[in-house]
Amino acid sequence: MQWKQPVLHSSTGSRHLSALEAQGSDLASALFIDLEKEGVCPTVLTMTMAAHDSSARWRTFLTEAKEDDILLILSKQSEPYLDIPFHELQAFDPEFADDILQHPSQILDRGSQTLVEICRERGEDIDAILRVGELPRDSRRNLRDIGNLDVDRLRSVEVIITKISDIKPRIHIAIFNCEACGNTIEIKQKNERELVEPLRCPTDSGCGGTRNSKDNPTRFNLVINATRMVNNQWIEIQELPENVPSGAQPTRGTVLVEGDQVNKHLPGERIVANVMPVVRSEVKRNRKTPMFDIIHNLVSSEHESTPFNEIKITDDDKEKILEISRREDLLGLMQNSIAPSIFSTGVMHYVKRSLSLQLFGGVSRINQDKTRTRGDIHILLMGDPGVAKSQVLNYMSKISPRGKLASGGGVSGAGLTAAAVRDAFGDGRFALEAGVLPLSDRGLAAIDEFDKISEEDRKVMHPAMEQQEIYVAKGGITATLPSRCSILAAANPKDGRFSKRGPNQSVMRSYSETGLPAPLASRFDIIWMMRDEVKVEDDERIARYILDTKTQGVSETEIEEAISLDPSEAVKDEVYAYTVDGTEHLSLEFLRKYIAYAKRNHNPNLNADARAKILDYYTNERQSFGREDQMGDSEVIPITARALEALIRLTEAHARMHLRDTATGEDAKVALAVFRHWREESNIEDDSELYSGVSTSVRSNNTAIRNIVREICSSGDGTAKLTEIYNAASTRKITETAVDDVLQRMLVSGELFSPRNDIYQFAR
Repeated sequence: MQWKQPVLHSSTGSRHLSALEAQGSDLASALFIDLEKEGVCPTVLTMTMAAHDSSARWRTFLTEAKEDDILLILSKQSEPYLDIPFHELQAFDPEFADDILQHPSQILDRGSQTLVEICRERGEDIDAILRVGELPRDSRRNLRDIGNLDVDRLRSVEVIITKISDIKPRIHIAIFNCEACGNTIEIKQKNERELVEPLRCPTDSGCGGTRNSKDNPTRFNLVINATRMVNNQWIEIQELPENVPSGAQPTRGTVLVEGDQVNKHLPGERIVANVMPVVRSEVKRNRKTPMFDIIHNLVSSEHESTPFNEIKITDDDKEKILEISRREDLLGLMQNSIAPSIFSTGVMHYVKRSLSLQLFGGVSRINQDKTRTRGDIHILLMGDPGVAKSQVLNYMSKISPRGKLASGGGVSGAGLTAAAVRDAFGDGRFALEAGVLPLSDRGLAAIDEFDKISEEDRKVMHPAMEQQEIYVAKGGITATLPSRCSILAAANPKDGRFSKRGPNQSVMRSYSETGLPAPLASRFDIIWMMRDEVKVEDDERIARYILDTKTQGVSETEIEEAISLDPSEAVKDEVYAYTVDGTEHLSLEFLRKYIAYAKRNHNPNLNADARAKILDYYTNERQSFGREDQMGDSEVIPITARALEALIRLTEAHARMHLRDTATGEDAKVALAVFRHWREESNIEDDSELYSGVSTSVRSNNTAIRNIVREICSSGDGTAKLTEIYNAASTRKITETAVDDVLQRMLVSGELFSPRNDIYQFAR
């Protein structure tokens, strides 16, 4: 059947409809039945009927349900717009609420017009706007799924804002003047890409002249002073990272924001955008094509102001979380839940324990002087190849809410912080695109191959880890981006494997083999050294565990071809899961819920007992190990205030894990045990070694050997023989190798020179 054009667009049809609105919807329905018999498209009929019937329904709803809000607008004590939750409309008139979802453009316009008319009837000429928000879940769509079936419908999408343009005024209602007769013509501009001009001057109020006509030509001039404009702003949105399918690029969209909603959003914010998708024809070489771009007109938005609100926690989940938090073996359960497919031996037990504390983290605080102390815990894993560092990082990035994974070999400084790119909105200027650290805000950034990051790009990590802010000055843009995230990094040795450390050697010797700068080590709260050691009793257990784990998995090909089910789906709704050796742990999905609930609802403070334990440890370490070196020149500082802050963060993390708002002495005991263990493993005697990379013994040797050479030179002819230096150094228990290293450095620096073999003299 060939549908006719809707006759309701004629002036006669419009007059009939206006009259029918006043008489009620029954007469209007009768007219539509007659029009349907004439062959008018049912979709057009339904849309037109809903639009023309809406004014009366809006008036009834606004006067009965929103009287107080209207009085507030009339008193000018609030902004001239009215927010209406969708559930209120649905409770008042379900059929009308459904019409709004299906035909939002006409009905919402009529709602705003009705609100303006009500204000005028009460003596106030206010250009008020009506906005509908909090749409039902069945109208929620993924950004990548919005297509032709959603065009001109009201939909909601969960997105991240990535870019924002400057404000630009756009003509909303254009007033044109006919040059021939001076008649004014009003045209509403609905397309932001095209200015619609009149073709003919109306015959009933004007001369009937036509543009580009030979018989009765005329021109139409835009009257700027009388034209109504509205502020516009373009926003680029991107789907949430957790909604991106594996291997796919995040879908992006362009949103047009108008009126009071401009400058209400910021890059990096997570929002639920209630939008009306519209299509605009693509233009190539000044010609329109049959392909269309989708532009989303923003109706309203809800900000995700609560951290981790994207993880939905039901009442049943809450009961199970509270029940698990009361378990006595909670820390062990959390430790087993970290990468359960990795068998724990040796130091891996303690690594997993510290990682479980890192997931919960401490409490970030703002002080009275506006300084900020971070609560996120940073951990560095150094290890030989094959000790499962990458697998641990991959798991941590998945389990942490808002976690991101990056590899140092494939990420630049711009990829970590922010990149300056040409603006996608057409004005040609630069705009910032957030990198891994800003996108991990309030989450965890796992950076593998940390040692492969270039030296220039590595410098951006210092403020990102300590101040948790990234300072960007690129492409004429100066900005500060938040990076309030925990950092879990993994580093490999430059020579393939770490050299064997002596029993008293510091972990900083292994750290120097990664090629990372020494000051960066001080930014980490915990540094673990993971070695691939041959142990007969452990090797067989590890091999059996790996074989059982690998053979228990399901073929990826069978899952993709729907022959077999994904094993992760089987435990998706479960609280507990079990490893191949029967060890109990929390399922990945439930652990994410537990972490999100803890970080959202609990921000513990240290009580007097916890403070006393941390204070005692700090003061005892400072006083009992503080000593002078062999020459009495410098004092050894075994622990600094930065380590004290790390202890506070670990204590708060343990209390948050147990869903406590007060950190007790028991929490402090666990934090001290974790901290002591990594310090004992690291053999760091002097905290300055974390900043300089120079151990206490090396620094002491430098001073001692320099003084020995000076004494020998001053007592003789101004020169010192190598044998004399060896003899004097051996009395102070300094090896010949250490003497050779110091002498070589002094020669390179120019402090010494050698006039003859094995003879040294100070440069004058």
